[in-house]
Amino acid sequence: MLMADPHHVRALLARYASARIALAEKDEPSWQRALEDVTHALCEATGTRSIADALPAADSLLARPVQPRRPLVPEGAPCSTDTSGAGLAA
Repeated sequence: MLMADPHHVRALLARYASARIALAEKDEPSWQRALEDVTHALCEATGTRSIADALPAADSLLARPVQPRRPLVPEGAPCSTDTSGAGLAA
């Protein structure tokens, strides 16, 4: 199963908390929609169908050790200093 990026999940949790707080302070349709949107995104990111399942799944994902990312360019490989953009696709 493809795992969501922990940084993305953390940002979604922050948005969820902000929307919940804002909605509790003032019941406005814009905050209700924001909460629905971030709830949907959290469910997608965690592979769950409800926020009740998504929140513990997100916590579990964030509790895992972070896997180091592999470098895009192997260590010691020559690095081009050409800044003309000639090597970029149009």
